[in-house]
Amino acid sequence: MSPLKRKKLGKIRFKLDKLDDSLIKLIKQRTNLVKKVLALKEKKSQIIDKKRIKIILSNIRKKSLKNNIDPKITNRIWKNMIWSYIDFEKRNFKKK
Repeated sequence: MSPLKRKKLGKIRFKLDKLDDSLIKLIKQRTNLVKKVLALKEKKSQIIDKKRIKIILSNIRKKSLKNNIDPKITNRIWKNMIWSYIDFEKRNFKKK
């Protein structure tokens, strides 16, 4: 790789790192909201809402297409995020 390309690569990676910092802050906000949702659930069986998951993924697909983003990427990201939070809720569910 030429020195010029290496320099460009470094700049792009710096921007990606900054973007990752922003995503971490958003994930913290999302986690706090999920904790509030979890506090309202009375049964562990309420953690997985297949209808809601289907709606979320459908909306993400529409938004991805509208914003010219490959929907396969966003679908995979959201599915992973949803199932990660389901796991989080299962681990943190407290019977009332």
